[in-house]
Amino acid sequence: MRQAAKSDIAALWIRRWLILIAVMVYAMILIGGMTRLTDSGLSITEWDPISGALPPIGADAWASEFAKYQQTTEFQQQNFNMTMAEFQYIYWWEWGHRLFGRLIGLVAIGGFAWFWLKGWLTKPLAGHLLGLIALGGLQGAIGWWMVSSGIGETDRLDVAPYRLATHFVLALVIIGYTVWLWLDLGRREGLAVSSRLKLVSVLMLGLIFLQMASGALVAGLDAGRTYTDWPLMAGELVPSHYFHAELGLRSLFEGREATQFNHRLLAYVIWGLSLAVLVMRYGKPGAREFATLATLVTLQAAWGIITLVNGAPLKLAILHQALGVAVFVASVRLVWLTARQQPQSAASA
Repeated sequence: MRQAAKSDIAALWIRRWLILIAVMVYAMILIGGMTRLTDSGLSITEWDPISGALPPIGADAWASEFAKYQQTTEFQQQNFNMTMAEFQYIYWWEWGHRLFGRLIGLVAIGGFAWFWLKGWLTKPLAGHLLGLIALGGLQGAIGWWMVSSGIGETDRLDVAPYRLATHFVLALVIIGYTVWLWLDLGRREGLAVSSRLKLVSVLMLGLIFLQMASGALVAGLDAGRTYTDWPLMAGELVPSHYFHAELGLRSLFEGREATQFNHRLLAYVIWGLSLAVLVMRYGKPGAREFATLATLVTLQAAWGIITLVNGAPLKLAILHQALGVAVFVASVRLVWLTARQQPQSAASA
C-alpha cells in the first residue's frame, strides 16, 4: 500500500515536470519563431555554451559584437545602414532564444537528477527521460549548425531553409515525445476504435508533421509573402513558376512558389480528412477527440488564410505557428489514445 502511494506521488511530480518542459518547449518554439520573423538569428556569430550565457556588458563589448555581425553577408547586403540600437534589438531576441534553451536544459537535467536521487525512476522510464534530454542537447547543436549556415564565407542573407526546418521539426519531436511520456504516466484509458481508425490517426499525425515541416520551409524562404491572394496564386491555380529550371527538383524545397503551393495543398488535404473522419465518427467512441482535432485544424486553416492575405505580418504569423503546434500536440494525443484501444471485439468500426 505504501509502495503504491509512493508510486502515485512519483508519477504526479514527474508528470508535472514533463508538462513544465512541454510548456517551455512550446514557448521556445514561439521565441524561435519571433527570432526568425525579426531576422535576429545571425546577430550572434559565435556559439559559446558557457560564456555566451552572459550578454555584452559595456559599450566596448557591444561594439565588439556589432563588429562581428558586420562581417556577415546579411549585414553587408541587407542591413548595412543598421544602427547600434537596431542591432541590440535583434541581438536581445537571439540571446534570449539561446538563454531560454539553456534554462530548459537546466530544468530537464535538474529534474531528472532529483527524481533519480528520490528513487522514483524505473530503468525504462529513466531511459526514456535520458533520451529526451539527449534530444535537447542535439537540438542545441543543430541550432548552431543552422545559424552557421548564414555566417562566414557564404552568400546567404538568412540561415539555410532546410536547416531551419530540421531545427523546427526536432523541436516538434521533443514536445511530442514529452507529451507522450506525460500521457503514459497518467491513468487515461484508450479509445475503443478499429484498427483502421488507428491507422487514420497515425496518417493524420504524419501529414500534420509534414505540414509543419513545410511551414518551416515557407518561413525560411519568406515564401509566405510571395503570393498573398487566395484561393488562387496570382490568378493561377498552380503558379507558373512552380519549377525553376536552375533548381530542378530542389524547387520543391528551395522554390518560394512551390513551397507555398505545397503548404496550401497539404492544408486542404488535412482539413478535408479531419472533417471527413469527424462526420464518420459522429455519435461513436472517439467523436469528441476527433472533433477537438478537427476544430483546431479548422482554426489553423482559417488563420493561415487570414495571415496570408494580410502579407504574413509578425503578430499573425506567430499566432499561426502557435496554433500549428497545438494541432500537432492534439494529433499526438489522438494517436496515443487510439494506440491504447480496447480489444478489437469491443472496438467500433
